[in-house]
Amino acid sequence: MKYIESLREGERINEVYLCKVKQTFLTKAGKPYDNLLLQDKTGTLDAKIWEPGSVGIDDFESMDYIAVMGDITSFQGNLQLNVKRVRRVQEGEYDPKNYLPVSKKDIEEMYAELLALIASVQQPHLRKLLESFFAEDADFAKRFKFHSAAKTVHHGFVGGLLEHTLSVAKHCDYFARTYPILNRDLLLSAAIFHDIGKMEELSTFPQNDYTDEGQLLGHIVIGTEMVGERMRGISGFPKGLGNELKHCILAHHGELEFGSPKKPALAEALALSFADNIDAKMETMREIFANVPENNVEWQGYNRLFESNLRRSGRDR
Repeated sequence: MKYIESLREGERINEVYLCKVKQTFLTKAGKPYDNLLLQDKTGTLDAKIWEPGSVGIDDFESMDYIAVMGDITSFQGNLQLNVKRVRRVQEGEYDPKNYLPVSKKDIEEMYAELLALIASVQQPHLRKLLESFFAEDADFAKRFKFHSAAKTVHHGFVGGLLEHTLSVAKHCDYFARTYPILNRDLLLSAAIFHDIGKMEELSTFPQNDYTDEGQLLGHIVIGTEMVGERMRGISGFPKGLGNELKHCILAHHGELEFGSPKKPALAEALALSFADNIDAKMETMREIFANVPENNVEWQGYNRLFESNLRRSGRDR
């Protein structure tokens, strides 16, 4: 099988992929075309069917596994498949495990690291709250390990939510050791909880799409409610501490225009917003360059997220 991460401009391929999304649009001339998002375990690929009703283009829908033949091109710095033929394949013609993107890191090892960080929290109510989710709730732990952290932007793979959470928590642990103003227990707890709402905001794989709850409320509000509900079941949980923890979750995107209901008012909330932004941006950059050979220092084109033209740094300069 030719995995998406190994595709290069100029290739002609004939492979089976999961059609994650199928949408019909009109060209400027008013001619219909199909826009596809193809997926395997290594990533996603935009694809276009410019002649949807032509011979060799069979009927299929989103979430079908399809055999596609076409040419790999480049558009605005991103690879794209120009589809010539397509057919829906039957069960037995593909192995589902090849089509779910999975973290390159060991999921169980990452979870063990996360539990070790939880065990290091000294404040008893915060540690009990963390343990009630991650150590004592087997169903939650199983779902958390499997879930992604995003639909497309960063960590959009099995284990992505765990990988992102662990990385953010590690950044926060470093911040707490570097800046004594920070309450480590509060910051670390907020880091571990900050994105748990994504477990309800996004459906599980292979869909990995926004749920009704996610569209209406968003993961920040959902996660704050999840933590608040569990907090109320812990006897004697300090109200002020609970409000500070919830504030950190509510403010972790840093700015109102980025979706945070509140801007950071605590040093811990500010540190968490920086840690979250660092990891999200660096993972996004990694994913952008995943399909670019290491010796390629050509400019990759303008990127809307970074608002900049991007390229790799020179290795031997």
